[in-house]
Amino acid sequence: MNKVAALGCLGLVLLVAVIVFFVGVGGYNRLNVSSNAVDAKWANVQSAYQRRSDLIPNLVQTVQGSANFEKSTLTDVIAARAKATSVTIDPSKAPTDPAQLQAYQQAQQQLGGSLSRLLVSVERYPDIKSTSAFQQLQAQIEGTENRINVARNDFNGATQQYNTARNAFPTVLYANAVGFGPKPFFKADDDAQSAPKVKFDAFSPNATPAATAH
Repeated sequence: MNKVAALGCLGLVLLVAVIVFFVGVGGYNRLNVSSNAVDAKWANVQSAYQRRSDLIPNLVQTVQGSANFEKSTLTDVIAARAKATSVTIDPSKAPTDPAQLQAYQQAQQQLGGSLSRLLVSVERYPDIKSTSAFQQLQAQIEGTENRINVARNDFNGATQQYNTARNAFPTVLYANAVGFGPKPFFKADDDAQSAPKVKFDAFSPNATPAATAH
């Protein structure tokens, strides 16, 4: 009788161990898939910001052709771009350090603000804004700001799904131990941490610019 009971207990222990194993494997696989999704969305965010950065030299070259254009505005954009490109995060792997992501956001915010002020300043220079080169760059920058907003929102959505899966029971009990820590969001502060979207109603000299930050 004792031998039968012992075998029964051993069988129960083995059954529980198998269940725990498969639950753990399933949770690990879900976290891995979810984490990879966040990494992919982060790569899109980086790509969108890089596209904006790549447009700025052409914009500066186009605007500085006007002898009367205020040089301080151009200097601010150039300096902000240099700072933004110096704050780097691996584009293939989403950040796990909130402070690192915050520094990246702040640098991009400063660049977006400087770029917005530059575009608004051009409104006072019909000789610049009437050129086809400027109009094309303006349209590309507006489209890039839209891409940034979409990419950032997609990243936040994927991060939320990952953190939700990570914090669910029983996954939360072993997530850190197997290398799945929490991931930070792209968070906007009171001044709108995201890059501003600059939209012009028309390309005519009388057009009124509207700069909004999201």
